Amino acid sequence: MVPRMFFLLGLLVSSVLVQVDADIDYGSALTKSLLYFEAQRSGKLPSGQRVTWRGDSALKDGSDAGIDLSGGYYDAGDNVKFGFPMAFTVSLLSWSVVEYGSKLSNKGELQNALDAIKWGTDYLINAHPAPNTLYVEVGDGNSDHQCWQRPEDMTTPRNSYKIDESKPGSDVAAETAAALAAASIAFANSDSNYASTLLTHAKQLFDFARNHRGLYQNSVPVAGIFYSSSEDDDEIAWASAWLYIATGDFTYQNFLSSENNGGKLSDNGVWAQNKNNLEQFICNVLQKGYGNTHKSPGGMLWFHPWNNLQYVTSAVLVLSIHADQLAAKSLTLQCPSGNVSPQDINSFVKSQVDYILGENPKKMSYMVGVGSSYPLQVHHRGASIVSIKKDSSTVTCQGGFSAWFYKDASNPNAIDGAIVGGPDANDQYSDTRTNYQQAEAATVNTAPFVGVLARIA
Repeated sequence: MVPRMFFLLGLLVSSVLVQVDADIDYGSALTKSLLYFEAQRSGKLPSGQRVTWRGDSALKDGSDAGIDLSGGYYDAGDNVKFGFPMAFTVSLLSWSVVEYGSKLSNKGELQNALDAIKWGTDYLINAHPAPNTLYVEVGDGNSDHQCWQRPEDMTTPRNSYKIDESKPGSDVAAETAAALAAASIAFANSDSNYASTLLTHAKQLFDFARNHRGLYQNSVPVAGIFYSSSEDDDEIAWASAWLYIATGDFTYQNFLSSENNGGKLSDNGVWAQNKNNLEQFICNVLQKGYGNTHKSPGGMLWFHPWNNLQYVTSAVLVLSIHADQLAAKSLTLQCPSGNVSPQDINSFVKSQVDYILGENPKKMSYMVGVGSSYPLQVHHRGASIVSIKKDSSTVTCQGGFSAWFYKDASNPNAIDGAIVGGPDANDQYSDTRTNYQQAEAATVNTAPFVGVLARIA
């Protein structure tokens, strides 16, 4: 009787798991993850714009500096264009295409992914008008946060802020170099001329970062208030890696092996240390290390109370790619708590994806538009105010708060594909527009998820 009972329970669990998987439409989530970036677009919208509740906005950006800084992305729920998170977003979107371009193509989403990258890289190219000049912000976070207006009729200042030789920002310059180098690989097969242009800008920005060190918030304090940096070594290493992959030039590889660009590669040197650091991180995320990453009672990786899911989505992209690397070489990962197979890593990744998409204690998908229950009051100006296409009446700076921000009702526009900050360490989430720590979405949340979803859809 006991073996038969175990057999029946096994069938029951299997049927439940099949039903759970059937309820999560990974293909739809992938489509919406790319749709989200169209909702974040600034500038003159293209004729093929699919998010129709958005309109043209910030068309005169850069006019104070005499250059065209229209375009690009609003990074989260506000109307400021911050270069640092935009570059990181482009890096992760590009990495998703580099690793999973064929899978995106199979799902009919490769062109949408390339369009999402190009909307960012076109802006970053314009923001780099000279080898040692990079515009890193348009708008002002402080004044922007004093208003609640959709981007189509915002009245806040649109000042342009730059770094240059006298006021360097090697962290953001290197991050932008990485973004453009990664994007050049993503476009290599479809548009070689554009890829070449991207690579030229990437090389110039890398040289700018290497030759003019300094944290960008010291040069542009208004940006550092919202997106500060602790050092630039990580961004320079990140850019070095992407430039080496894009060019095959060992000069960039040597930057990774020695701070003074003079060291040689060795198994017991910096490469071994980098490999060890990566494996420690992955083991800790998998709960198989010495300093395991915290998890909520419901199983979500827990890093930070403010926008935790941005760290989760980035972590699962790293895990997904590493699992593929291990599988290709028929290897396992040796963790302090035992060996981990690529299948083990994939299962863990899927558990985090499923949590985000609805398999959690709240039974809520934290990606808008996926599943039957998802956040309805996302902290997002454009989504929370009636579309200008439906009501062209101007929403004033303060009027937006009383009419829309504090309104206890669902947003009039569903910002499909947006991943909100997510629940707290105890799996609790308050779907309230004023709850910006949990309810605000950002491009850096969704960008790495594109690759992960392409892989499993």
